[in-house]
Amino acid sequence: MTSRTRIIGAVEIGTSKITALIGEFTGRELSIIGYGECQSRGVIKGTVVDYKAASECTHSALETAEQSAGANIDYVFLAQTGGHLKGFYSESAVNVKSADNMVSLPDIDTVCRLATAKELPTDRMVVHNIRRPFRVDDRVVPGSPEHLVGKRLEVGYWIVHGLETRLADTIHVIRGFNLEVRELVLSSLAAGYMVTRPEDRQNGALVLDIGAGTTDYVLYRDGVPYITGVVPVGGAHLTNDLAIGLRVKEGQAEKLKLRHGSAIVQPGVKAEKVWLDGNYAIGDRQFPRYAIEQITSARVWEIFEVVKKSLGTTFVPELCMSGVVLTGGTSKLPGIAECASKVFGVPAHVGEAPANVSENLRDPGFSTALGLLYYGLSSQAESAAPTARRKTGFLQKLFAGV
Repeated sequence: MTSRTRIIGAVEIGTSKITALIGEFTGRELSIIGYGECQSRGVIKGTVVDYKAASECTHSALETAEQSAGANIDYVFLAQTGGHLKGFYSESAVNVKSADNMVSLPDIDTVCRLATAKELPTDRMVVHNIRRPFRVDDRVVPGSPEHLVGKRLEVGYWIVHGLETRLADTIHVIRGFNLEVRELVLSSLAAGYMVTRPEDRQNGALVLDIGAGTTDYVLYRDGVPYITGVVPVGGAHLTNDLAIGLRVKEGQAEKLKLRHGSAIVQPGVKAEKVWLDGNYAIGDRQFPRYAIEQITSARVWEIFEVVKKSLGTTFVPELCMSGVVLTGGTSKLPGIAECASKVFGVPAHVGEAPANVSENLRDPGFSTALGLLYYGLSSQAESAAPTARRKTGFLQKLFAGV
């Protein structure tokens, strides 16, 4: 192993499962060398509610991943979700200082610093400063504006922030395994990075990562994340509705959802009956397939409507030419792309991992964990730039272990 090789971990502490992936990064290539998974306990809607239980599950997943990789993790990228995460837009503009009106690095640094210098309530801290394209005299600049000529330089950021206590809880779970958390990454950004191509992001795309307890979304425009968000509904709500509507236990409802659920009511199923287990043993019984599909389709439609309402006027179908890309465990539900297309009025499809990802990790449920590795490394490279907005305050203390 060369001195440049790094062993990187990606951890997603989800409502239904905890996933740990390990990648070997040589400076040029990333190879997935380890994987661990554990059924989640102590986590509700992406939030740690029982530290001990969540820690035990996470550590189990990490141990399994390290054993399968035959290597120890150097540091971790940690996914973040939950209803406590919020975002707002902030922008700033400066006059170019040089006599020849050529944009310089000090101009860029000043406008970025002013745009991100927004005070938050004392109990909240910044997770991401997501920069939108620069503008020079109202010209959109996809890359760096350095050396371009103009009188006015502008930039805007979508600033994501969360509760200090919630963010600290997840970091401390990882630190309990004596591991460094190198960066927090929004689940939506990680998943979106994995299931979209640069041209999709340039043309405009909406990525929905539908987990068990939450649905994370990111809307891309002009090649960059334009807005992000989290709504506290997901696949577990389909299960709960089935349990109530069919008067069955939660575990039985989950079986029915996975085997017979659909995001649209299929034609010709009104008279069809399905078995709970199909083994005709004591306790096995039949249910109307129509009733199951009515319940699951209604909840999926509602999830999409909640996301659409949350996006508000920022979602413009004409600026979302690549359509809706679905991922996460619930995206495997039959008919879900058709349902999304009807709600948002644009084409929709279930996202796929790149071809170089091994077959056992191509399931949509792994999109976030995979994206953590790739997005995290990309973000680290960008943070080395002179104008990068670095962590400050409480977040810096958390990462330093103070």
